[in-house]
Amino acid sequence: MRRGNHSGVTEFFILGLSSVQEPQIFLFLIFLIIYLITLMGNLLIFTLINSDSRLHSPMYFFLANLSTIDLFCVSVTVPKMLENFLSHRKSISFLGCITQMYCFQFFIVVECYLLAAMAYDRYVAICYPLNYTLIMNRKVCVQLVASCWLMGFINSVTEAVCVSTLDFCGPNIVDHFFCDIPPLYKLSCSSVSAQEIVFLVVAFVCGVIPFMLVVSSYVFIVFAVLKIRTSEGRRRTFSTCSSHLIVVTLFHFSGTYCYMRPYSMYILSEEVKVIAVIYSVIIPMLNPIIYSLRNKEVKGALKTLFLKNRLS
Repeated sequence: MRRGNHSGVTEFFILGLSSVQEPQIFLFLIFLIIYLITLMGNLLIFTLINSDSRLHSPMYFFLANLSTIDLFCVSVTVPKMLENFLSHRKSISFLGCITQMYCFQFFIVVECYLLAAMAYDRYVAICYPLNYTLIMNRKVCVQLVASCWLMGFINSVTEAVCVSTLDFCGPNIVDHFFCDIPPLYKLSCSSVSAQEIVFLVVAFVCGVIPFMLVVSSYVFIVFAVLKIRTSEGRRRTFSTCSSHLIVVTLFHFSGTYCYMRPYSMYILSEEVKVIAVIYSVIIPMLNPIIYSLRNKEVKGALKTLFLKNRLS
């Protein structure tokens, strides 16, 4: 990255969740608790899936990867946010800001495609139950996850290149609680028209397409469920993917609200920041709770792990 790109700006100041003085200690404690719950919950899910042979199936393979992504994603933004709550100088270096943006964009897009892969897994399980193990074999699952990580890498590199071509020569106050693309583009003193076109293309490929894949999968799932004769059978079948549907709905609707608009029309209001908290902080915390509380196999594995630890 050429040093001339950011001119005299060597650091940014993070404004935070609000332009007014927030109750810093209270917010610090709230987000610290959320962060610890997220770490413990996702680590627990990851440990259960790897330690219990009953959970060695494609669905839980994807869930273990989702827990890994959530751990990384929340660790990109929350620790720095916690530091800023207790600091009078809420600054981040230019390189640190770009790195945070790069990592966040990487993990958020990986999660987009991973949720689509999980929807495809549920589609195969419900629509082709007899051929499920043949279709969703280990090689296919690994290829799907690898493709998700590849799409995240392509997106983050593209966005990093776009930001590196901009000049930052004036204001250096990031009107957000972390370094993200919209507030950085608003600080640039050069034109962002070309970058805006690139972003809209990337947003379509990395946001709209995986969402369309999810919707398509669930359309076929609904048709398959409706063919089941008994209401109890329909309820039990659809319950196997209801947790995933809840996560996808929360994730995509909050992300779409924050990103799917031209930068020229982008105003980072307090409402947008709150919604950004939902998809970047709250959803990683909710994922293990939603999957564990609504899944008998996960709860069974948790009881087994608890009993083993108690006996030992």
